[in-house]
Amino acid sequence: MAARSRIALFGGSFDPVHRAHLEVARRAGLVFGLDRVIFTPAATPPHKLGKELAPGGARLAMLERATAGVASWEVSDAELRREGTSFTVDTLRSLGARDGADEAVQLFMIIGSDNLPGLPGWKDVEEVLTLAKPIVAWREGSPDEHLAALEGRLPASLVERLSAGFLRLPPVPGSATELRARLAAGHSLSDELPDGVHDVILREGLYGIESREASA
Repeated sequence: MAARSRIALFGGSFDPVHRAHLEVARRAGLVFGLDRVIFTPAATPPHKLGKELAPGGARLAMLERATAGVASWEVSDAELRREGTSFTVDTLRSLGARDGADEAVQLFMIIGSDNLPGLPGWKDVEEVLTLAKPIVAWREGSPDEHLAALEGRLPASLVERLSAGFLRLPPVPGSATELRARLAAGHSLSDELPDGVHDVILREGLYGIESREASA
């Protein structure tokens, strides 16, 4: 019997996508033997309701530029096309139906360790962690410290499933929030942004760049 294809969903706002995101995907691919990583920008993330994001089309374009040239990376607009709040369980269900999960495909899901405290509040979280094996990217603390936030809030079997998926990353300075602020202040971010991403930001006038140029 042929081995199942190993596909990982990598969701997020990607506002903007930066080199740390790509390093997560690269390391996850190597450590977990992934055949494909699907970057999926959220339309309306549940934990960011009321927060204004860059337009979905612009975030999609940034991802397409950032992932170009890596054959195992794919960008999906599934959540941008779907109306309403972007729930991971809905994306995993549609991905499994599309690619034949359980028969031809083994699904994974890449999340950051900072998402763990809020994980019990995710829609149908037990189904999420059953449909896809979690890959938990972490840099600081220890897996036990991160998992402590879930004690008594998720079944022990699911906590164990999360524990098996920890992926250690090197410290990376900056965050999307900091990058947006630095872009608005006119700083060059060639070291933090993947090739082509800054071009999209300039073209779309994102993160205050348009208003700064207009006042120049």
